[in-house]
Amino acid sequence: MNMKHIFAVIAACFASVAMAQVERGNVLIKNGTVLTVTKGTLTNTDVLIKDGKISQIGKAIAAPAGVRTIDATGLFVMPGIIDAHSHIGLESINEGTNSITPEVHTGDAVSPFQVIIYRALAGGCTVSHALHGSANSIGGQSQTLKHRYGTFDPEVMKMEGAPRTIKFALGENPTGHGRRDGQQPQTRMGVEFVIRKAFTEAKEYNEKWETYNKNKATKGFRGTPPAYSLRYETLSDILKGNIILHCHSYRADEIQMLLKVCKDFGITKVVFQHTNEGFKVAPEIAAAGAMASVFADWWQYKLEVYFSTAYNAAILVRNGVVTSINSDSPDLIRHLYHETGKTQKYGGLSDDEALSLITINPAKQLGIESRVGSLETGKDGDVAIFKNHPLSIYGVPQFTIVDGIVRFDRGKDPADMRLMPDPKQTIDVTLFESGFDHDNCMQDALTLFEGEDTEHN
Repeated sequence: MNMKHIFAVIAACFASVAMAQVERGNVLIKNGTVLTVTKGTLTNTDVLIKDGKISQIGKAIAAPAGVRTIDATGLFVMPGIIDAHSHIGLESINEGTNSITPEVHTGDAVSPFQVIIYRALAGGCTVSHALHGSANSIGGQSQTLKHRYGTFDPEVMKMEGAPRTIKFALGENPTGHGRRDGQQPQTRMGVEFVIRKAFTEAKEYNEKWETYNKNKATKGFRGTPPAYSLRYETLSDILKGNIILHCHSYRADEIQMLLKVCKDFGITKVVFQHTNEGFKVAPEIAAAGAMASVFADWWQYKLEVYFSTAYNAAILVRNGVVTSINSDSPDLIRHLYHETGKTQKYGGLSDDEALSLITINPAKQLGIESRVGSLETGKDGDVAIFKNHPLSIYGVPQFTIVDGIVRFDRGKDPADMRLMPDPKQTIDVTLFESGFDHDNCMQDALTLFEGEDTEHN
């Protein structure tokens, strides 16, 4: 056995160990109103999960021996919620040393200890997309996470088999408002240039390797291989369609720009993130086969986000764009079901259309729709169970199940769900005084008014 085979065997052993660490369970959910999302609503219906997969959906399913049964009478059973734009599970998200950093990967720095992962489960959320930040025109690769809270192993948190993704960014964030010490880009024009230049260099890199590999097969060839670059390897994989491009974007003109860049380089797997002015160019996004992940009603929190509307998601949906509602927040991820409910007030989406925005649609955007996003036999046993309809303001998650394991149980979970609480931990209760003992509201306002030229008021 040569060294190549030895390394392959070692790698397979490590892979099998990692897979064995993923806990998969069995549970029978009885007599619930099942919101399948893709196949309608089923009343008084059971869902059986075996070995982490949905094995049966129907009425009067008998519980196999030893399988936990959850009585969902009067409750609503839906697919686990998926957040296509999150940063939970990460300690830092921006590698800001260069405008192009596809060589870094958020999956290399996943923290399973963050209690916000449990809080996301308490909101029915079972999968999140741990994105790199938006400081770079081309940022790092990102990681799709399963919320297997309770493990100490970051590898277990990673959704095995999920396609690779990467974060791009347009606008004020990568330009730094034109105030970065000589670092490109400093304008919106520069963002396009930086991206085009990077793709062009990646194509040249790939061509050099193709030429070398072709010549290497020639008898007597003694050429030197090109220098290896993880940066260009990653960019080449985007061009080959092996990585889904997720792009931070706000303005319609920049969305159009990236669509043109992608067309010129043959890139078809594109998801716009935020997409606040997506409603202005919804037909163009749909025609390109691109997708959009948006806020329900966030805008005007900075200058380039001045224009948007709470009807944004509905307009995108009506124009045929695969659309999702995301959180980009450790708070909103706990109630994405409320966020997507807003699309019924602002846009009149049906129940299934609204629920699709936090289930099957984000699954499509992450390339995992064959595994999660709807309740169908053969899919992963990721389920959220609600008291009251999840689109109602009275909806409250009761259970959240990941791979057939109950990871959140509102009735039985202890109050402190931290993984490693220290009962002997001392708390700094020092009181720091501000130095002010009066209200400074309207300070200097009188001086300002007295100094104004009142002739023009």
